[in-house]
Amino acid sequence: MPAEWDHVDGVMAQITGVRSEDRVSKALSFRLLRVARLLETELRREFDAFGVGLWEVELLGALKRAGPPYRLSAGQLLSSMRLTSGGVTKRVAGLERKGWVRRDIDPADRRQILVSLTDEGLARALEVFGMKTETEARLLQVLPSETQEALNADLRRLLLDWEGPDPEE
Repeated sequence: MPAEWDHVDGVMAQITGVRSEDRVSKALSFRLLRVARLLETELRREFDAFGVGLWEVELLGALKRAGPPYRLSAGQLLSSMRLTSGGVTKRVAGLERKGWVRRDIDPADRRQILVSLTDEGLARALEVFGMKTETEARLLQVLPSETQEALNADLRRLLLDWEGPDPEE
C-alpha cells in the first residue's frame, strides 16, 4: 500500500466485484484517463492565453511539421489529423479567418487545394509550440527522465498493438 493515496486509490478502494488480477489494469486505465484529462485541461488553459484552441494547435502542428514551405494538400491534412473532410475544412476556415493559413489551388493539379501557413501563422505556431513544450516539461518533471523513457516505450507498445504502425513511416 502506498504511503499516500491518489484519487484512483480512493476509487479502487470502493470498487467491489472485480477479480484481483483485473484490479491493476483497471487502476492503470483510470490513471491514464485521468492524466490525459489533466494534461489536456492544462494545455487548453495555456492555449487560451494565446487565443488558440486545441484543434487549431493540431492543424498548425501538421503544417509546421511539413517543413518549409509549411504546406499540405487538404488530403494530406485529412490523413495527418484523422478527421473527416468536413472537419478539416471547418478547421482550415477558422484559421484562415485568423490569417494564420491560406488556401491556394495547386498549380500542378487544379483540382487540389493546398493549405499553407502564413508568416503570421508560422510565428504563432512557433510561439505556441514553445509554450506547449515548456508546459509538458513542467508537468512531467516529477518523473525522472529514465522513468519518462520507460513509460514512453510501454505506451508506444500499447499504441502499436491498438493502432498499428504509423502509415507515414
